[in-house]
Amino acid sequence: MKESHSITNNLLIELDVLTNRIKNIKQSFNTTHHKGLKERLSSENKNIFKRINEIYKIAEHLDKTNNEKFSFSNLLFEKTKRSLNENKFKSNLFFH
Repeated sequence: MKESHSITNNLLIELDVLTNRIKNIKQSFNTTHHKGLKERLSSENKNIFKRINEIYKIAEHLDKTNNEKFSFSNLLFEKTKRSLNENKFKSNLFFH
């Protein structure tokens, strides 16, 4: 598969938006006492984490098929990997 720079760039932008949203969700979750809001934030976080995993799989595939040392697909792969490592909410959702 040949890398499309515009699609890869769009995924990079989406990843940035999703990563920032996760940070906002965590902050809101920790400052609210409203049970309904906490449930909605938890659900939204789960959906975002799922989307980041999808982007990671795409990035991993692009990275494997790309022979260039530096490319948008390499950047996308590294950023998704870092985002998943920084936001390990799957196992320790919102707990400190």
